Amino acid sequence: MKLTGAQIVIECLKEQGVDTVFGYPGGAILNVYDELYKHRDEIRHVLTSHEQGASHAADGYARSTGKVGVCLATSGPGATNLVTGIATAYMDSVPIVAITCNVNVPLLGKDSFQEIDIAGITTPITKHNFIVKDVAKLADTIRRAFQIAKRGRPGPVLVDIPKDVTAAEAEYTFAAPQPIARVTETIREEDLETALELIQKAEKPYIFVGGGAVISEASEELELFVQKVDAPVCDTLMGKGAFDGTKERYTGMLGMHGTKSSNLGVSECDLLIALGVRFSDRVLGNAKKFASHAKILQFDVDPAEINKNIQVDACVIGDLKEILRRMNEKLQPQKHEAWNCHMMELKEKYPLTYPGEGLSGPYLIEEVYRATKGNAIIVTEVGQHQMWAAQYYRYAKPRTYLTSGGLGTMGYGLGAAIGAQIANMDKQVVNIAGDGCFRMNMNEIATAVREKLPLIEIVVNNHVLGMVRQWQDLFYQKRYSATVLNDGVDFVKLAEAMGATAYRATTREEFQRALQSALKAEMPVLIDCIIDCDDKVWPMVAPGAAISTAFTGEDLEKK
Repeated sequence: MKLTGAQIVIECLKEQGVDTVFGYPGGAILNVYDELYKHRDEIRHVLTSHEQGASHAADGYARSTGKVGVCLATSGPGATNLVTGIATAYMDSVPIVAITCNVNVPLLGKDSFQEIDIAGITTPITKHNFIVKDVAKLADTIRRAFQIAKRGRPGPVLVDIPKDVTAAEAEYTFAAPQPIARVTETIREEDLETALELIQKAEKPYIFVGGGAVISEASEELELFVQKVDAPVCDTLMGKGAFDGTKERYTGMLGMHGTKSSNLGVSECDLLIALGVRFSDRVLGNAKKFASHAKILQFDVDPAEINKNIQVDACVIGDLKEILRRMNEKLQPQKHEAWNCHMMELKEKYPLTYPGEGLSGPYLIEEVYRATKGNAIIVTEVGQHQMWAAQYYRYAKPRTYLTSGGLGTMGYGLGAAIGAQIANMDKQVVNIAGDGCFRMNMNEIATAVREKLPLIEIVVNNHVLGMVRQWQDLFYQKRYSATVLNDGVDFVKLAEAMGATAYRATTREEFQRALQSALKAEMPVLIDCIIDCDDKVWPMVAPGAAISTAFTGEDLEKK
């Protein structure tokens, strides 16, 4: 049957099982929005306050479900406002499809009103992108976009459609989505055997888990693998929950703000087994001194990650879930009692600590953990609060900690929390924000109110840009250049003005009462939590230093 391009877009979304899209309309995309209106009972459209909020909401939807998130925007500034969200998804391997519409084909390249080469702009930050100038190719292009976004190492795909293409007609035939096979053709038997030999020879193995374990849904296989190797486990920011963070073997996060036990353990181990990690600079510290006593074995779906940031001794390329399944079949149970005892001693010797009185970031996170019984989906912005949320909330399941790890996007969290809450209405979603980050996306409180979402926004308010100030304090002789936010902005009044319930907490008791009220609410609740401007994230590794040199405030005082 013949359909317009706009109708084809909607039919293709329905083919792919899309039930929710996030976006903001405009002239170039009006044909698509008109068609979306006719299908509003089949596809829910969430009108965000800003296109960047739409891209982050699609990201949060995708991270919390494993499905492809979808966002829509018009041409020109509408499309460019998606760029930060697309880059955020690209850095963290999140499958989203961004659909933009452009000026008519004859007007392309002529500096027309609200024209922009969004395909050219996003080429470095997408897995692939398309500009569809022929309506006959539109359906297949959208289907390809979803395949590309999800297959292998996921990521964002952009489809740009000129307005006249959305009005033109073409034959359309329904096509069921093709199943997306796991990447197994690259898993070589000889690589598995090499990995097996390294594990069997190791006396002090350490397992390092990254976001790839979450993406490949490898938690069950990982649990068995850990037991068979008989090793301690640490993770990255993106790997939270892939291995149960409440288990005794778990020693905490690795890297700049990782635990001392994890940083020292990786520095002492003789085999580091890296599962779905990209060895970012925040993990490595001084790359020349990283895991210097160990052989490194890496499992990853993306061959580009092998030997990119750190030289490895062996690797297996392919889907992590399948690699671990095959390794578990081959591997006989190992025993490393002395090594595990040593790691548990380090874990006991170097616990995470914070002051026993007063309101602080770590206290807030632990109280949220207690109140939600560890069952919430935690979303964060970027900064000190992000690190505290990684350190003090214990993630037992994957897809329960959503954060911008690679790009470090301030303003990510509230939009992502909206996407996660819409996708998981049976779960409590909590966004942990700093006051600096909240200023960047606080308009999305209005979106959460309009959509009647029971999410909780906790603002860890120290009236400064906390992480930047921490660096200025430690490395820039306390020159607090442009990091003080001690102005008259009242977040409680702002939230109330947008229709949310809001509380201010200056003590532990006030926070407990506010949190209990928020957990019972059926609408968005903001809690503005006032903490000291000089609270810091500990431990910390100085930039360029070995991760074994992680220090705390107490260490500094002793010096």
